[in-house]
Amino acid sequence: MQSSKSFYLQAPKDPRAAYLTPENFPVRGDGVNDDTLGIQAAINQVKDEMGYGIVFIPEGTYRITRTLYVPKAVRLIGYGQNRPTLVLEDNAPGFDQDDPEDKGHSKYLLWYVDRVPKLGEEVRDANAGTFYSALVNVDLRLGQGNPSAVALRTHFAQHSFIAHVDIHVESGRAGMFDAGNEMEDVRFFGGDYGIISTRTSPSWPFVMVDTAFYGQRKAALRTQEVGLTAIRTYVKDTPVFAETPDGFYEKLYVEDSVLENISDTALVISLEDNSVGQINLRNVACHNVPTLARFRESGKVCAGQAGDYHVTRFTHGLVQEGLGAHEEMRTICELSALSAPPVMPESDIPALPPVSAWVNLKELGAKGDNCTDDTDVLEAALQKYDCLYLPQGWYIVTRPLKMRPGTKLIGLNPISTQLVAPDNCEAFGDVGAPLPLLEVAPGGQNILFGIGLNAGANNPRIVGCKWSAGKGSYMNDVKFVGGHGTMGWDGQNQPSYNANRTADPNIDRVWDYQYWSLWVAGGGGVFKDIWTASTFAAAGFYASDTHIPSRIYAMSIEHHCRNEVKFKNVRNWKVYGLQTEEEVAESRHCQPLELRDCADMLFANTYLFRVIWLYNPYPYAITTEGCRDIEFANVHNFTQVKYTMDNLLYDRTSGLEVRPWQLSSLILGEKAEKLPPVTCPAVLNGAPQKLAGGFEFPDAITADQKGNVYFSESRMRRIYRWDAAAQTLKLIWDAPFKPLGLAVDTLGNLLVACEFIIPKEATQGGRPVVGDKPNEPTSYGTWYRADAVVRMYAIDPENPEESVRPLPLLDMQRVDKVARAYYPGNRWRDSNDYLQKTVEPCEKCFVAPDGVTIIPYCYDLIRMSTLSPATPGAPFYAVDEYLKRTVRFDVDAKGALSNPQVVAERGEYSVAQDACGRLFVPNGQLYVYEADGAPLGWMDCPDRPSCVAFGGADGKTLYMTTRSGFYAVALA
Repeated sequence: MQSSKSFYLQAPKDPRAAYLTPENFPVRGDGVNDDTLGIQAAINQVKDEMGYGIVFIPEGTYRITRTLYVPKAVRLIGYGQNRPTLVLEDNAPGFDQDDPEDKGHSKYLLWYVDRVPKLGEEVRDANAGTFYSALVNVDLRLGQGNPSAVALRTHFAQHSFIAHVDIHVESGRAGMFDAGNEMEDVRFFGGDYGIISTRTSPSWPFVMVDTAFYGQRKAALRTQEVGLTAIRTYVKDTPVFAETPDGFYEKLYVEDSVLENISDTALVISLEDNSVGQINLRNVACHNVPTLARFRESGKVCAGQAGDYHVTRFTHGLVQEGLGAHEEMRTICELSALSAPPVMPESDIPALPPVSAWVNLKELGAKGDNCTDDTDVLEAALQKYDCLYLPQGWYIVTRPLKMRPGTKLIGLNPISTQLVAPDNCEAFGDVGAPLPLLEVAPGGQNILFGIGLNAGANNPRIVGCKWSAGKGSYMNDVKFVGGHGTMGWDGQNQPSYNANRTADPNIDRVWDYQYWSLWVAGGGGVFKDIWTASTFAAAGFYASDTHIPSRIYAMSIEHHCRNEVKFKNVRNWKVYGLQTEEEVAESRHCQPLELRDCADMLFANTYLFRVIWLYNPYPYAITTEGCRDIEFANVHNFTQVKYTMDNLLYDRTSGLEVRPWQLSSLILGEKAEKLPPVTCPAVLNGAPQKLAGGFEFPDAITADQKGNVYFSESRMRRIYRWDAAAQTLKLIWDAPFKPLGLAVDTLGNLLVACEFIIPKEATQGGRPVVGDKPNEPTSYGTWYRADAVVRMYAIDPENPEESVRPLPLLDMQRVDKVARAYYPGNRWRDSNDYLQKTVEPCEKCFVAPDGVTIIPYCYDLIRMSTLSPATPGAPFYAVDEYLKRTVRFDVDAKGALSNPQVVAERGEYSVAQDACGRLFVPNGQLYVYEADGAPLGWMDCPDRPSCVAFGGADGKTLYMTTRSGFYAVALA
């Protein structure tokens, strides 16, 4: 085991940085005096004076007695012949007891926060808006007598990371709680765990490269929903490598790693039959690892081999091997014996030149004052010097810059160190070919490190960076500035939108009016920790015409108008932890990922996300054309709202689409051939019959006693009725209020649950009307508008305009008799509490005009796609939309639910049960189960189904809404 090696042997000169020396702050670094207050003072000074920046920590041993708080955009960077070390004193006050009020039940040496708390103020944990924070080249020790200590709490987001750090957990609980973004060259020694983590703050994958874990008492990793991507990880002398807690899933991808002396099992896998759980190991060497995996629920194991062996591939989850194939749950385990002990693969991360070789740009005359034009100085320096260091500053650039084949350009914080093209820059105006702000020479071994590239706005010809460098080149910690994550010169956050969230705050700045931010043109190399979110660019990332073996680690690409990521004629690339995000103002019609004429590519832990504010469906997360030998290992297509991108992938060449949103492995081979549609001949009588089309995500389906079927288009605020006798469809109602779910009482009244936006300054009885949004532990409940509430009304379907009657919301105790209770047919509970929340007693309910039909009031009504009827004494079925499974409940005499039991590991928005008790579950296709969950088969649907209900004259026809149509399915 090697001792830690200092990454920065000396500190560069930066007039805007804070240097933690006794001359500047009350610190000694002797391991004896308490340095806590001095370090916190340096952190606070940087934040207070600039809003972002760097604290340089010299070699020494710093005794810490309580938690240090590091706010957004502040970086702690150590330097010296040996790394500086922060040491928690033995028996530190409070570190010996669990904190039941804390999320991790722990106390932290370094806590990354959104802002430093004032005395007595509640700590605001780092969150999805905490960017640019870091700890680099500083070792940590937790001392003795501190069993509840954790070295780092790092729930931060983009451009935040931990790098070149050794963590000696010693008597403590873990080295890290709640991971975020990425981590490089971090080693964990001892502790109960190396890392304990829940879902990252923005829900993106977490990527760690070149890490090691030694001697944990329980497991190296205990993670849930992290999207953990581990490349070149070494694990030794621990019972378990990675475990997922009971009832949670993980999307784990591990490659080029070594496991040694794992006494219990390498993996503990939970929710083993659920499609959201995805596990992949590739090229993992094992020494003395007798059990490779254990499945928590069933107790099944995947055995290893005696001695040394190689895991060529271990895949568990939903697998689709080829376009046109049907997905299935599989466990694939490919092992082979090793003839020699395992050896860790070499890192592909290029080394930086020593600080002594860095030429300081400000010492050459550059100002970096966000005012002076520094183009001349930069051009001269790039021609003369091989390695340029840019101290913190914003350097104005008014014409293209070119790097020679060997040039290294280094900064240490991409928000406080930027190359800035002013708006309406003459050199980048008018019509013409792409013109880079920064161009990297073809075939070079260049490095671009820790710098922001700001292409401004209204510069039509500009490309943020044109990268043609070759193998061995390296781009790391680079922010393409614009849109989200932008901070002003004064360190304040800059708004991304106007007050109405419909356009840029500056009406003169035009979105989608310049070329791509990062263009890899015939080049390659290693790209790590890149964030490209400029709404002004046509795409965040575009790679074209390159076969150079290349790797991407942790790239976040967001908020573009037409395209996020484009690959054209690209081969031999591996992409780890790619994440896209679309916002409502700019990205309603944005294609997240496009591949054209590509081959031999791997995408591992790919997350494709649409935000809560998006209210329109979008057809495909990925489009391909002329591609072969592409694999997606762990892919996650998701959103908090019901308008998830309809299907995962569409291949223009074959015309085939991939329906599942969650796949552990998707392989696109050379041939694409659609399998014959599978049906359930004993249950379903032929293919679905299309009754009508041209809709936008019709849902909320229900049926009345005559067999008439109702459904809505919620965004368009329309309600339709299918007349069972006349076999005709009519639009019967379009009200101002967005319909969420439909129901029918025993008298035939149509009941409409709607979203009501409380008008500003509205009053009732002379008192202000306010929302009643509860404190719900879901990200939908957290982020959705507080002035949106659920209301219900009844209408006569024959005369809706004249019959609207609001339903009273009464205490449940006032309801004596219940004939039918309607509950959300689907609930999206991303706190993994579906089984608990669904059976919590409701205090109030809406009561229909018949007096015996109720709709128990719960917050999930505002997020549902359908209302489903529960009849006292009969089983009730509904969908856990977050975990995509169908659940059965008991129903008591008052309509209350109890005894939830998972019966099928499929489900999206709806489930219907026929008279024989069989279940019909839309999930990309239509699946059929016995009442106890035994599978009966599935049927291929021409369009993705959403909601189902039985109706018709005899009540035996299954009606189905799809993404754009309305269908009938006859039963055999």
